[in-house]
Amino acid sequence: MTAQLPSPDSPLKIGTRGSPLALAQAHETRTRLMSAFELPEEAFQVVVIKVTGDAIQDRPLKDIGGKGLFTREIEEDLLSGKIDIAVHSTKDMPTVQPDGLVLDTYLPREDVRDAFISPHLTSITDLASGAVVGTSSLRRRAQLLHRRPDLKVVEFRGNVQTRLKKLADGVAECTFLAAAGLSRLGMGEVPATPISPDDMLPAVAQGAIGIERRLSDDNTAQLLQAIHDAPTGQRLAAERSFLFTLDGSCETPIAGLAELSGDQLYLRGEVLRPDGSKAIAGDRRGAISDGHAMGRDLAEELLARAGAGFFDWHSAPA
Repeated sequence: MTAQLPSPDSPLKIGTRGSPLALAQAHETRTRLMSAFELPEEAFQVVVIKVTGDAIQDRPLKDIGGKGLFTREIEEDLLSGKIDIAVHSTKDMPTVQPDGLVLDTYLPREDVRDAFISPHLTSITDLASGAVVGTSSLRRRAQLLHRRPDLKVVEFRGNVQTRLKKLADGVAECTFLAAAGLSRLGMGEVPATPISPDDMLPAVAQGAIGIERRLSDDNTAQLLQAIHDAPTGQRLAAERSFLFTLDGSCETPIAGLAELSGDQLYLRGEVLRPDGSKAIAGDRRGAISDGHAMGRDLAEELLARAGAGFFDWHSAPA
């Protein structure tokens, strides 16, 4: 069956959050679909949807519901038919989609690294003892305190622009952002130093745009096949299996990265105590086709090594 193409009279509705980065990701999706099918921009409609995670920025995510706060309203509109697809930062996505929805399309992955952002410094080692660091990521907080327990970490919620303004206002001496986000926003002027994954393993699926659709919408599935990047999908199958087995959420410091070499996949994973006092890491190598099983197996190993109470929030800093 040949897919029915969208048109200016019947546009494909692309749902997204309203932040500049979310809009850049939705526009990239639109551009790739336009190119794949030689369609005009008017054949697509970008629909901005307000989500709870963007509306509440004065509290940590763990206190108000975790990752679902960035997807719930969008997924409700997708299920109701108000939009046809939803474009997400995959690292913000829960590992299980609501009944009737599927996340099975990924655009080519961008830079996976974290970036150290400071107007005056270029690396974590430059920070003086007791320096104030801003981040809303429990993973980055735990990784940083594991390496530098002498530092003070403060909450830094908000989109990229909001966090950079806080930094300019002197709320903290440095912060961390995903290098992919800065690239997609064209913000080459930001004083950013990429951090090797060997020094700071990134979040699962960092740098990857995921596109969610209704499971029953075969026509849209055909359209999305044209822009799906198979290598990214293979990497994320391993990473998200790792995260799923760990029951990962925004309340849990977890890092993971899969890389491809020929027909082989190399998966690294890390879990940390929320206060950074302990980190447990491991890896797996194997056939790309075994990625899902490798993710599950590595997670089970780290859970066994961590033991009960490892992620207990009573150990976390206030």
